[in-house]
Order: sequence, then C-alpha cells, then structure tokens
Amino acid sequence: RLRGVQMILQALVQYYEALLARGEIDRPGWSKVNVSWRLDLNPDGSLFDVSPLQKPSPNGKKMLPQQLAVPAQVKRSSGVAANFLCDTSSYLLGVDDKGKPERTKACFEASREKHLEILKDTPGEAAAAVRAFFDTWNPPSAVEHPALQPYLSEIYKGGNLIFYYNNKPAANDSDIAAAWQQAYDSASDSDTPTRCSVTGRLAPAARLHGNIQGVRGAQSSGASLVSFNADAFCSYGHEQGENAPVSTYAMTAYTQALNYLLRSDNVRRIGDVTVVYWVENADPAIAAFAGAMLFGPQEQSDWSENDILGAIQKLVSGRTADLQDMHLSPDTHFYILGLAPNAARLSVRFFWQDTFIKLAKNVNAHYERLEITRPSYEKFDTLWPYTLARSAVRFSKDWKKADEELQKSFPRLSGDLLTSILNDTRYPATLLNGTVQRIRAEHDVTWARASVIKAYYSKNEDPLCPKEVLTVSVNKESTNIPYNLGRLFAVLERTQKAANPNINTTIKDRFFNSASSTPSLVFPTLINLAQKHLAKLNEGQRIALDKSIGELSDKLGETFPKQLMLAEQGAFQLGYYQQRQEYFKKKADTTKQKEEA
Repeated sequence: RLRGVQMILQALVQYYEALLARGEIDRPGWSKVNVSWRLDLNPDGSLFDVSPLQKPSPNGKKMLPQQLAVPAQVKRSSGVAANFLCDTSSYLLGVDDKGKPERTKACFEASREKHLEILKDTPGEAAAAVRAFFDTWNPPSAVEHPALQPYLSEIYKGGNLIFYYNNKPAANDSDIAAAWQQAYDSASDSDTPTRCSVTGRLAPAARLHGNIQGVRGAQSSGASLVSFNADAFCSYGHEQGENAPVSTYAMTAYTQALNYLLRSDNVRRIGDVTVVYWVENADPAIAAFAGAMLFGPQEQSDWSENDILGAIQKLVSGRTADLQDMHLSPDTHFYILGLAPNAARLSVRFFWQDTFIKLAKNVNAHYERLEITRPSYEKFDTLWPYTLARSAVRFSKDWKKADEELQKSFPRLSGDLLTSILNDTRYPATLLNGTVQRIRAEHDVTWARASVIKAYYSKNEDPLCPKEVLTVSVNKESTNIPYNLGRLFAVLERTQKAANPNINTTIKDRFFNSASSTPSLVFPTLINLAQKHLAKLNEGQRIALDKSIGELSDKLGETFPKQLMLAEQGAFQLGYYQQRQEYFKKKADTTKQKEEA
C-alpha cells in the first residue's frame, strides 16, 4: 500500500516540475488560495478600506472567491497556527463570532508575532505598512471600525482576507516576497534532514501534509492524502509524517500539482470518484485528448467520436496519431488517479500509469467487447464508461438525477468499471447485477444494457453464456437454447403487435421476466396465444411469422427448460435484443429501398 502511494506521489512531483518548467504553477513556498476580502492599508498601517473580492459564478447564482497566489499556508488541525499575509478574520483582525475570545486573541497574537518576525528587517513602504498595522491594530475596537463594520457579518461566515497596499496584494511586493521566501527556505533548512521516500534525497521531512481541495464529497476546506493522526497509524515511536518521510519539497510539490489538476479541465467526477489525469510533459491538450479516449469528448471539445476512435486505432498499431496541432506518440506516458472522500482524508480508489499504446489497446479491447447492433435512433456510436454505468440505474434524461441515483445505489461501480477498463481485467459484478435488475424492473433490453451483457460475458467467461451468442448481430446458426428462447420471445411479441397494432400492454410487459427465468411455465401459453394472433394476419405476414416460430421451435426441441440461470438469462436477453434489432434493420432497409425507388 505504501509503495502504491509512493508511486502516486512520485508521479505528481514529476508533474509539478513539468508544470514549473512551463510556468503554469507557483514556485515552492507559494500556492493559490481562495480569497474573499481585501484589507487596504495606509502607509501608517491604518485600515482605510475593506472590500469583497468575490465574483459571480458562471450561472450568476452565487458569489465565488478569487484564486490568488499567496505565501504557502500552514496545515491547521485544532491548534493555533498563523499564515502570512492571507488568513481568516481570527488571525488578521482578532475578531470572529465563534464565542471563544481567548482563542481568538491567541490567533491574532500568533499572526502578529509571525508578521513582525518575517518583516522585521524588510525594506519598503508595503512592509512598513504591514508592521505598523500589527503594532497599532486594536482587536477589541475592530467591530466599530467604519471600513470594517458594514461587512462584519459576511466576514464572520468564513473566507480568507488578504492585505493590500497601493492597490495591489502586499504579497506581490518584491521586498515582502523575498522576505517570505527566505523565511520559508530557512525554516525548512533548520529541520533535521531525512531520506525522502519520494525523491530519495536527504531533506527536511514534512510533519503535516497540505490539504487537497476539490474532491467531491470531501470537506470543503480540504482533506489529506497522507496523514498519521492516530496511534494505530504510527510505529517505532515516530509521530505524524515521520512514519513515512516525505520531504517538505515533495509534499509542497505533490499538493500543488494535485490541487492544480482538481482546478483544471482534466478532471471528471463519476459516481463517488473524482478522477484526474495528466501526461508526463504536462501538456493539457494531450491530457484532455487522453481523457476523451476514456470518457468521450466534452461538450466544448473540437474532437468528434470519429477523431477519438481513429486515434485509438493508430495508437493500437504503434503509430503516432496526428490530430489538429497535436502529435500523440504511442510512447507518451499517461497517468490517471481516482480519489474518493473518507472523513478528513482521501481514499485512493485507483491509480494507473502506462504508455498511450497500452491505454489505447485496453480501451479498444473494451469497445470491441461492447460492439453490438446499434438502434438507428441512437445519436452516438460509442457507449462511454459513465453512460455504461448508468445502465445499472433507472433511466433519466436528467444526468444529475441519474448521477445521484448511481452514487446512492452503486457508489463504487463507476470507479470499479474504469479500473477494469484501464487494466483490461474482469468487469465488476455490480455492473451486471445492476443492469439485470433494471431489465427486470422495466422489461426493456436497451442498447446499453445489451452491450453490458455482451461485454461482461465476453470478458468474464461463463459456459452458460457461450461465445456463439456474444455476436454483434443475431446469430441464426446458434443452437443455444436460452439464446433462441429470447429470439422466439421477440418473434411472438412481433406477432402480437402485428395482430393488435394499437395494443398498449404486450407479452413483454406481462411475461418477460418469467419467460427469461422459468420458460416452461410461460412459453406453451405464449405459443398457443400466437396461433390466435396469426389467424388475424394477412397471408404474407402469417406465413413469414409462422415460419420463424417453426424454425426456432425446431431448435428448442419438444420441451422447454424449467429454469434458466443468470448467465443463461443473459443469453436470452441478447437473443431477444438482437432479434428485435433484426426486424428494425429490415424495416429500415425496406424504407431506404422505397425512398431510392
């Protein structure tokens, strides 16, 4: 387990260094933080203005804080620990509504001490203004300050405040930034060096690791990927981060890299899993395309399904796939990490790393297993993993509702399915079980559900659902009993509909479940009923349908099985689906011939 986490951290540190080289992430000692309020200072340190930094959300329904680069923030649990230049009202102003005045006073004093220590020899007006603020600010009278008073109730609700001087963040002042960098580096250098389990270098170890923000279901303030906060997690007398030494540098690097990914477009949330993915050179466009190979193109994407599937075929054969301005090399390394909430920590659901050619081969094998006759009314050619997972829950055009039901009924399904695709291993049983439950509840074998059954038994082999029934279209040569029972049921349903075009409730609604599980109890009745339906048809229809019923009955023998097992029911459902699609195909071909004539 520790080895697995070590591999994840190493990959994230490498990604951080690639981002740093591209100038897309903050240097060590700095990080982007949500900031809600600005405190403007005069040269004498007095507070002359307070104003919000929030901006409207894209839908305009709420105000969101701004992301600003500030000095790296400390990891707080229950103790008092101040941040530099950017913090809550308890620390920067010495006021809050938590009802613990002694603790609030201790917070402000800790902040005051930290700022005066770091800035004691720092030149410049901005540094002098911050020092003067902490020398003169009186927390007990803060609530009466005219600039602060209008916003106090909102500030008490939470959010970070930041010092501004001369209409820009004090952290942007070159002298203050240099003072902070020196303090940050010297604090690390003063610790006893240890061998970093991530980089392999001697360096100060991080006792507490930074928070990761943006994982759905985790605490809004962030959660830890690595932590040791109970005796059961510790050994040999070590405390906290000493149990698996990670240097301060590596901790900062992987934390910033992961938070960067969670803010980027290369993140998907499926079920209870938040998935991030990247490539070794940190090129966001190539990473986005790799994500599209797995999840399908996003709405704003310039790539079509054909672009993605064409690139997969090239990569499978070991060729470079050129797409617009991108060159997708089969040797490029791709990384994907799935995280789920676990109280104050994060749980690693899966981590996968390999080359594009390996990714393409595994993904392509999955899509080949899924391939089955597609109804003409379906808009898309490909069933992406999340669409596939939704086949296990009640159908809804509202994706949000479907997602909520998927999380509630099968919280691990999406992550387990994605893992099986990435590793080209057996599909999770929950995928089949959920799909079968929906078929029984709705008496409907949809394209997605038929694809699930075919793919599941193609990979998770079962002699009761043999390869001869796992075909793309109907296999008229198959002698498999359950499969031909499904085909026969589709013929009997078609016969009923031909005799009663306006019927609302068909044999599928009344008998599908029992026909697929206990055929001997149902089929004799259905065949007798079909004879009455055939009598109502014209000669051409009667001959064609009677012939189909006779041919399939010959394949079945004189008796029907008393019971079908789960895998046999899968063969039945595939036979039913494929026979129906055969009829739809003939109808579409006939329509096309008439139009051409």
